[in-house]
Amino acid sequence: MNNVFAHRRRQLQARLAEEKLDRLLITHPADWYYLTGFTGDSGALVISREAGKGAALVTDGRFVAQAGNETNGVKIVQQGGALYPAVGKFLAAGRGRRVGFDSGQLTVAQHSELLHATGKRVAWHRASGLVAGMRMRKEPVELAAMRRAALLAGEVMEAAARMLKPGIREFEVAAEIEYQMKQRGASGAAFETIVAFGERSALPHALATGKRLRKNALVVLDLGAILAHYCSDITRTYFVGRASSRVRGWYRAVLEAQTAAIAAVKSGASCGEVDAAARNVLAGHRLDGYGLDRYFVHSTGHGLGLEVHEDPRVARGQRKVLEPGNVITIEPGVYFPGVGGIRIEDDVAVHENRTEVLTRVSRDFTEI
Repeated sequence: MNNVFAHRRRQLQARLAEEKLDRLLITHPADWYYLTGFTGDSGALVISREAGKGAALVTDGRFVAQAGNETNGVKIVQQGGALYPAVGKFLAAGRGRRVGFDSGQLTVAQHSELLHATGKRVAWHRASGLVAGMRMRKEPVELAAMRRAALLAGEVMEAAARMLKPGIREFEVAAEIEYQMKQRGASGAAFETIVAFGERSALPHALATGKRLRKNALVVLDLGAILAHYCSDITRTYFVGRASSRVRGWYRAVLEAQTAAIAAVKSGASCGEVDAAARNVLAGHRLDGYGLDRYFVHSTGHGLGLEVHEDPRVARGQRKVLEPGNVITIEPGVYFPGVGGIRIEDDVAVHENRTEVLTRVSRDFTEI
């Protein structure tokens, strides 16, 4: 992996030359892991485009030894005092006046500390998205990790579905899901697991409560595992009991919308086109005179990788064009307050001439 990290840093240095930046300050943990392999949660990485300078990681005494063990070809600088004044002091003492930073990853207070520490010795330039843009295009080693994470999440989903019996609480299902992830080798959950019974399934981000499962209820399970640093994300909707024709129709509409959106995923397609494919299908299914797209209240999907939410956004009007190496979720849903909701989500990888669905759990309507 050390060669992979070094290759990524060289790619970034080439981008710095294009942007006419001498150095880039990186303050987001997922970004510095991507470039160095460092898994600590405090520090800042400085990438220089100057030959022979490379990368320097400023961190505190808790992580110095760890950083030395996890990285190769990276200078480790132990900070003195608070992080951002120390980083500013390091930058002010180095060569290269034009320093880029990602304004989306710094607070106003942190930026002020940097300005105070560097004074006029550094000219700050916004350079948002340089690393995020690289991370969107997954390399073969990343795709292999994401396949494993997706398969693990699928196994956990199938195990969780077997727990759905009247009387069980949302808390119990969520706890078992996260236990099963770790039993299968995950380092943890990619996000707080969503378990929603009955009318609570109409809340797209319903976190688990003490609510008990009753018969004749919709159940939404949304879970993701982190394996080898990479995330998976899958949602399935089940029905405990015998579903009405209305619920079956809603489920069929969501499944058709997801199928259409997945079919629209291809290299060269825009994220907005993928989103529209799902919405157009839902618009063709009616309820009380309205298309079901009226009840689809979030975007169709999002990028996936070292974080569960990354670029690109698969949303209405997004012009970003998909390219090989992108991994996105496709997760249309419909939500009826006081009644319930339905969502189906899978992870999809874009290749040059094909699309690969990484998650493998059946999408058929399932009554339990």
